Amino acid sequence: MEDDTQQKIQQLQLAEQSVQTLLMQKKQFQTQLLEIDNALKELENSKTAYKIVGSIMVESKKEELTKDLQAKKETTELRIKTLEKQESTIKEKTSKIQKEVMDTLKKEKK
Repeated sequence: MEDDTQQKIQQLQLAEQSVQTLLMQKKQFQTQLLEIDNALKELENSKTAYKIVGSIMVESKKEELTKDLQAKKETTELRIKTLEKQESTIKEKTSKIQKEVMDTLKKEKK
């Protein structure tokens, strides 16, 4: 097998690892987003609101807490979109390299 082909195979392996890392990060942010959504729903139905600061819970204004959670939600959604774009880019590159490797291997067999 040629050095170029081996190098491309290594690139594929690294790309696969990158995709796995991105998927783990995306899952963490999706979990965080779900928690934020649940907190916002609970806030709608409650009369008093509390915010965790360090290791204590402090009473907070419902409006402020809702505003903070909305901002956190937007940031989290943006991070998820960014990760999805990165994932898509890596998968496109991987597909291209994979095709090149397969073509090279087919030529070597002949």
